[in-house]
Amino acid sequence: MGALSFGFSPLNAVTTSSKQQTLKNLGTAHFFNSTNMPSFNFRTQQNCRGGIRMQIVEEEYEVQQAKDMAAAKKRWEAMIRNGKVKFLTPREAGYAIQLSNKVLLDVRPSTERKKAWVKGSTWIPLFDVDNSIDAVNLSRKMTNFMMGGWWSGVPALAYDNKFLSKVQEKFPKDSDLIVACQKGLRSLAACELLYNAGYRNLFWVQEGLEAAEEEDLDREGPQPFKLAGIGGVSEFLGWTDQQRAAAAKEGWGYRLVFTGRLLGVILAADALFFGAQQVGRYIQDLRAH
Repeated sequence: MGALSFGFSPLNAVTTSSKQQTLKNLGTAHFFNSTNMPSFNFRTQQNCRGGIRMQIVEEEYEVQQAKDMAAAKKRWEAMIRNGKVKFLTPREAGYAIQLSNKVLLDVRPSTERKKAWVKGSTWIPLFDVDNSIDAVNLSRKMTNFMMGGWWSGVPALAYDNKFLSKVQEKFPKDSDLIVACQKGLRSLAACELLYNAGYRNLFWVQEGLEAAEEEDLDREGPQPFKLAGIGGVSEFLGWTDQQRAAAAKEGWGYRLVFTGRLLGVILAADALFFGAQQVGRYIQDLRAH
């Protein structure tokens, strides 16, 4: 239970408003690992008081995010520990689907779902790509991109406040539901929502679909489950842990593909730098004459 190795607290120890804030935080791409949080940096300029204030507010928000997530993990740990939600490995989930006709509820966003999914599963995302264009969300998307979205390819996500009603439309509360996401955290948030709404036969896929081997589940889609959650520049260059593991299994042919891409990027950057130098020299010559 590595993702949940936190202290225990009662399931309802945190207020409803705090739980709602945690759901919002889960839609932030780089929220789960506090080591990804930026270090505090109070570099200031005398003519940027508004910018200083905004920077402090953003840093306080990051700290609050970490606190909310720690509280949520404690609730989820207690939920599993007390047997309110049972956990399954991906392989056990595959057996349960085949032998007992249990339903797998896939709560991943569309960016992950379209790459790989379990055959016959029901897709109801807890979060999905935020396509709104108001000023607040544009700012959040920009922050998400600058904080690592460009590297990981993970977009800003928005909580679907109709998630529960969509599940209730498809499944009665006595249904056996196996709830899964990519890494196992958002599915825990979904399990908490479903349990509080009256669902009592809930099964959580431990560590998510990313932990599944190809033989564990009947997969459909263009990519293995392990690669469904990666993207951005890191995926293009093959610098993710998942791709390194695949390269170790598949050998040099797999590695050469990404080595070629890296060389292409280096050559393109070198060409751009050379071109910029030439333009600079041309402009200097024009000024000299």
